[in-house]
Amino acid sequence: MELAQRNYQNASAGLEALFAASNPSVISFSGGYPDRKLFPTRELNQAFAHSFSGADPELLQYASASGFQPLRQKLAARMQQDGMTVTDQDVLLTQGAQQGIDLTARLLLNVGDGLVVEGPTYVGALAAFDAYQPTYHVVPVEADGMDLHALQKVLMTQSVKLIYTIPDFQNPTGTVMSLAKRKALIALANQYDVMILEDGPYRDLRYTGANLPTLQSLDTQGRVIFLGSFSKILAPSLRLGWLVAQPDLLHHLTALKGGVDVESSNLMMHGINAYLEHNDLNAHIQQIRACYLEKKNLMVATLRQHLPAGCSVNDPDGGFFLWLQLPKGFDAEAFMNDTLMPQANVSFVPASVMVPGSGMTNGARLNFTGPTLAQIKTGALALCEALTQALAQPQRLRR
Repeated sequence: MELAQRNYQNASAGLEALFAASNPSVISFSGGYPDRKLFPTRELNQAFAHSFSGADPELLQYASASGFQPLRQKLAARMQQDGMTVTDQDVLLTQGAQQGIDLTARLLLNVGDGLVVEGPTYVGALAAFDAYQPTYHVVPVEADGMDLHALQKVLMTQSVKLIYTIPDFQNPTGTVMSLAKRKALIALANQYDVMILEDGPYRDLRYTGANLPTLQSLDTQGRVIFLGSFSKILAPSLRLGWLVAQPDLLHHLTALKGGVDVESSNLMMHGINAYLEHNDLNAHIQQIRACYLEKKNLMVATLRQHLPAGCSVNDPDGGFFLWLQLPKGFDAEAFMNDTLMPQANVSFVPASVMVPGSGMTNGARLNFTGPTLAQIKTGALALCEALTQALAQPQRLRR
């Protein structure tokens, strides 16, 4: 499972795959975009106007690297309702959850240090980790989350500093880590003295069933760093997320943030705080869930009806993505670049850019939240037709 360090060319290729569909003629199942029609534009406009009308002399001034305290208090209260023992003193506001990944890697990883990631995993996290040149150990994702037997083998035989996981609606597979595995993962981290980075941007976006406890809430030794984000529940351009860590770690992470960008935007933090004061975020999230559930159901139903033999797609309970499983040996990246985009005007993210190294080729991530219902129907049918034709050609399979 030990893999050579990825190079920057691979990282760039992965990020390009996310944004390959900038051409409006392409139906994009690739980018992890929210539905722009769901952005609370009017309410955010009123919130930012309220911030300016308050005549706060500090609104446009420098602020604390930790972030605007009233907003941190509101976030701590939300996490407390989610079963996490958190106060505002445990929260650092960041430039999206992406900065939280980078700060954690910057603090904990030196060149060559062991890093466990799920296979496949979030391509943006790999791009952030690559800058610190870790030694990757890839652990497969099963239907109920990370393969902990494989993880334990790695921990028994390799030196590992950090485990990166997305336990809720994993990016890219949409899987949810079971409660038993969450508890076992904490126990393994304690046993082998390893930190865990829990990336939770999709946690609020559960469409069916009930949420399981966060890893952070199960943590017994201060080993879990938790990340959250407003990008998926309000709007990505706000570029505001948050990080939760035990006091000593948070002190060092806050100092690193101060050296990177001094602080998150004071104006943005005030505006979002005003939005939360005057609006019901949970009601807004309920609207998002209803919309995305309809989109997910349409994509799953269309694909399952028309996918050729040997191909399958899962049906996650939440999040942004479906996982398309293709026949063994199928080169999804070549298929997208050579056939799907130029001929069918459809894009996805191939598995090859979401795993360090080059061991996985026969899978793809499909986003259902960004495209319209009409685009989902048209694009899914075009994808199935292109796959049917490609699978009839032996050269599409790796030899």
